[in-house]
Amino acid sequence: MLKQRIITALILAPAAVSAIFYLPINYFAGLLMAIIAIGAWEWARFMGLIDTIQRLSYAVVTTALIGLLWYLLPVDETWFVISGVQYEITSLLWLSVVWWMFAALLMFFYPKSNTFWASNKFIIAIFGWLTLVPTWLAFMVLRTNSYMIDEFQGAQLLMYLFMLVWSADVGAYFVGKSMGKTKLMPNVSPGKTVEGFLGGVVCAAILTIVVGVSLEWSNDDFITALLVTLLITSISVLGDLTESMFKRQAGVKDSGTILPGHGGILDRIDSLTATAPVFALCYILLA
Repeated sequence: MLKQRIITALILAPAAVSAIFYLPINYFAGLLMAIIAIGAWEWARFMGLIDTIQRLSYAVVTTALIGLLWYLLPVDETWFVISGVQYEITSLLWLSVVWWMFAALLMFFYPKSNTFWASNKFIIAIFGWLTLVPTWLAFMVLRTNSYMIDEFQGAQLLMYLFMLVWSADVGAYFVGKSMGKTKLMPNVSPGKTVEGFLGGVVCAAILTIVVGVSLEWSNDDFITALLVTLLITSISVLGDLTESMFKRQAGVKDSGTILPGHGGILDRIDSLTATAPVFALCYILLA
C-alpha cells in the first residue's frame, strides 16, 4: 500500500505543480472544475446514491453551480487593484468558514449528531456543495492574486498551501505510525492520534520556518505565519475527519478507487477542501 501511495504521489505531484504554475487561468479553472466534478461523483456515495444516473446528476449540478459562479464572478476579475477581492467572493468564503465550524460540531458529537442528517439525502447533498464549491472559489482567489503584475505570485501561494497540507499529512502519518497511542477522534477515525496531529503541526511549522528564513521575514511576519500554520494544520485535520465521518456513515472505506494507494479524489483533497477557503480568507484579511 505504501509503495502504491508513493508511486501515485510521484506522478501526481509534478502534474499538480505544472498545472498550478503553467496552465493559463481559464484552463486551470476548467481543470479544477473537472476535479471537483469527480469529487462530487464520489460524494454521491455518501448520499447513498448507487445508480450511475443519480451520481452523474449530482456531479452535473455541482459543476453547474461552479459554472454559474464562474459566470457571475469571472476568475480574471477576482482581484481589483484598488478594492482587493470582490465583496461577494469574500462573503462566500465566510460562508464556507461557517460551514466548517458547523462540520466540526457534527464531528465532535458524532454519532449522536447524525440523527438529523444521516437519512436525508438532500441535506448531505447541501453539505457536499458547501464543501466542494468554495474549494474551487478559494483556489481561484489564491491563483489569480496579483496575476496582472506577477503571474506566478498566486501559484506560489497555492504551492505554499499545498506544502503546508502535505507536510502536515506526512508528519502525521509517520509520527502517528511510530508513536501514536492517544486516539484523537475514535468515533470518527480510529487511526488518527493526538501524537500524529502534533507531528503534523511540527512538520508544517518547520516548513514555515524554512520558508521564512529563505525569504527573510520579519519577526512579525514569522509570528503571523506560524499562527496561520497552526490554524491551517488544525483545519486540515478537520477536513480529513469530516470526510471520514461521512465515509463511516455511508459504510465505505474510500471515497473512490481512481488513485491507486490513495482511494478517490476526495481522499486526496479532503484536507484542501477545508484549508483552501480558510487560507484564502486569511490572506485577504492579513495581506
